[in-house]
Amino acid sequence: MAKIVVMGAGIGGITQVYELRKALGKEHELVLLGDSERFEFTPSNPWVAVGWRKQDQITIDLPELMNKHGIAFDGQGVKRLHPESSRLEMNDGSTVEYDYLVIATGPKLAFEEVPGLGPDGHTQSICKTGHAAASCVNFEALAADPGPVIVGAAPGASCFGPAYEYAFILDTELKKRKIRDKVPMHFVTPEPYIGHLGLDGVGDTKGLMESEMRDRHIQWTTNAKITAVEDGTMRFTEVDEDGNDKKEHELPFTHSMILPAFKGVDAVIDIEGLTNPRGFILIDDHQRNPTFKNIYAVGVCVAIPPVGPTPVATGAPKTGYMIESMVTATTHNIANELAGKEPEEQGSWSAVCLADFGDSGVAFVALPQIPPRNTNWASQGKWVHVAKVAYEKYFLHKVRAAKTEPYYEKMVLKMLGAKRLKEAT
Repeated sequence: MAKIVVMGAGIGGITQVYELRKALGKEHELVLLGDSERFEFTPSNPWVAVGWRKQDQITIDLPELMNKHGIAFDGQGVKRLHPESSRLEMNDGSTVEYDYLVIATGPKLAFEEVPGLGPDGHTQSICKTGHAAASCVNFEALAADPGPVIVGAAPGASCFGPAYEYAFILDTELKKRKIRDKVPMHFVTPEPYIGHLGLDGVGDTKGLMESEMRDRHIQWTTNAKITAVEDGTMRFTEVDEDGNDKKEHELPFTHSMILPAFKGVDAVIDIEGLTNPRGFILIDDHQRNPTFKNIYAVGVCVAIPPVGPTPVATGAPKTGYMIESMVTATTHNIANELAGKEPEEQGSWSAVCLADFGDSGVAFVALPQIPPRNTNWASQGKWVHVAKVAYEKYFLHKVRAAKTEPYYEKMVLKMLGAKRLKEAT
């Protein structure tokens, strides 16, 4: 009997442990390690930040649930991974040993890379559900005393979709309250153009996003490098196409939400052979680390190169479809190893995303993620908002019922058609 540990209890980790349970049965021991006792459905955090959801609506307690499905659980968090001895040092000093490890931690939020950034500084965050709930308190203060808003992303950011979502959802909610006219909005991003998304655009996301910004009277600055945030003031440098400083900006704000750059979590950072300089996990074509071959990785913690160089550093996002495919490939490859075979399955590095705007949205499909692509498609409409709500309901049901059916794969099949998807991949 093998002991398989999944480190990280977010979307990637929870899906991974369920797929492993389904594929391997109860013959092998499964352990899920989180840094809290709750699962958080992070795609709904922009809704939490404006009061459309409460924390308890998108979180699930894990200890009893995991026990129900025969999966050991520990929510105290990992202090340090020791891959040379196949063990994990927990925050209380105890040790968890493993035969196979799947790292699915997500990122560390690098707020410290910009002075004054983040919940401990002067800007809000929607990266964690607790952050989003705190942001909602700040938003209510804005609603009571309207003023300028800045939304965007820090240099080195790789997950831009939630910033666009929050800007448009905020616009929608302010209109509902009939105070949008009192709130000037500015979008600040390191992307070289609106709709780049860390992917060099998908379909006509540039035109779609720019049109949405203009329709909603949101000003923007691209190629922007935020350098410092003080109470009520943001400073950033706009650069030219060659990355040379072009213009210094200083904007006031009453409310600001800025997505940070990501890096690897403290438990794995600076482990030679395991991580790159930013702390992301190095993997081969089969999701397996080349140095420590009993370690796999899925999701945001995986090292993926940028789509291409940009004047201000940007990273590549890892969307739901990509995470689902990584999880499925890892499940098959661990099963192969347990059967005495070599790993052979590969995840699909393709991007599929639903970006909700509160009253409409944009869906895009990039197959593969890095151009040139077999499929390069984007579509806008109210149906995207409906699909995002359905995804939330589906995934929370999936976690409670220990289901493993991939939502994004089904969605892509419906959007593109089975034949076209097969041809594209």
